[in-house]
Amino acid sequence: MKLKLARATISSKPKMIEVKKIEEDLEKKSIFYFDKDNSHKELKSLIEHFEEREYSVYMREVKFGLNDDEYLYEVHIVK
Repeated sequence: MKLKLARATISSKPKMIEVKKIEEDLEKKSIFYFDKDNSHKELKSLIEHFEEREYSVYMREVKFGLNDDEYLYEVHIVK
């Protein structure tokens, strides 16, 4: 499964990341930011993937502007 990481700037394109890469990065960090272009279904699959492996996962929507479409997803994954 591939997901889009949050954009560095509003005009840039989001970078893709695989779930395997997220698993590898969990030793270094536990918070990941994903782009608004990811579907809710994709993020739900990500959460289920890690919960099956006995991780605790928390996701929230973070607004960074006044417009309704200025947001990203913050996902915490901890053992």
